[in-house]
Amino acid sequence: MARNRQRLLIEQLDEKLGPFHQAKAVMVPEKGWIHAIRTTLNMTMAQLGNKLNITRQGVKKMEDSEANGTLTLNSLKEVAQALDMKLVYAIVPKQGSIDQLITEKAEKLAQKIVLRTNQNMQLENQGIGNEKLNKTIKDLADELKRDMSKSLWD
Repeated sequence: MARNRQRLLIEQLDEKLGPFHQAKAVMVPEKGWIHAIRTTLNMTMAQLGNKLNITRQGVKKMEDSEANGTLTLNSLKEVAQALDMKLVYAIVPKQGSIDQLITEKAEKLAQKIVLRTNQNMQLENQGIGNEKLNKTIKDLADELKRDMSKSLWD
């Protein structure tokens, strides 16, 4: 039952992240989104400041903070609202889906376990061949994926 629930959670999360798939290719403007949007709209810092009830210097500080990665999500959300926009964010796998990420982690952990065990067996002249080794790694990775109670993130 827990396995089915985990599988469902993975599928639901992959579905929610689907619309962000193309967003991974988006390049963040060097001076940040606030500056890029404000200047594209031909809006001065003072004008944006008025919408946010802050000074021109406050807007400059926000733009600088965004550019160096220290602006909070709440502040970005406020700016988006002031510009009649919406802040959208997500944490997405660098490549592929959540399911693929889990598969890769399970395979790496399985390979580490099996190769360590095989190395000890080889010292005792009980090592297994490459074909058997690869099958053992695949089987263990599948088992690790099914049993998500073990951490794949160490």
